[in-house]
Amino acid sequence: MKNIEFYVGDITKLKVDAIVNAANSSLLGGGGVDGAIHRAAGPGLLNECRGLNGCRTGEAKITKGYNLPAKYVIHTVGPIYSGTESDETDLYNCYYNSLSLAKENDVHSIAFPGISTGVYGYPKEAAAKTALNAITTWLSENPEYDLKITIVNFSEHDYEVYQSVIGN
Repeated sequence: MKNIEFYVGDITKLKVDAIVNAANSSLLGGGGVDGAIHRAAGPGLLNECRGLNGCRTGEAKITKGYNLPAKYVIHTVGPIYSGTESDETDLYNCYYNSLSLAKENDVHSIAFPGISTGVYGYPKEAAAKTALNAITTWLSENPEYDLKITIVNFSEHDYEVYQSVIGN
């Protein structure tokens, strides 16, 4: 897929303009990807997040990257999976709004984790379809903007889910 690549590994190690944090609504750190990003970025990230007054599901906010190789962290709050139609809309908005915020901040390379697929329980195949739909829609609506997107898979299994969704 044009402008999209897949990577298996640790999102906190990537040298991109921005990494996306699958955050909780407080933005003050947590488990999974959120905790790993906060630990790797150092205390400056938590201090900046304290001033953001949290974040609603589907929205995105940006901070500096601090001790990360990435210049920025884009925080987005995915839905806790409930099986309702709003889950897909909220997850779509996480990706779409993160990309829009990236463009507003002159970000030209961005890495996404699997938002909501950990403790929030979103089924991985459905989440991958929604993520790719949001990303490809955003790219088609912004053809002039040069943006490299990396989808970071936590495991080989997660990578295989994405490959099956795109038909590879």
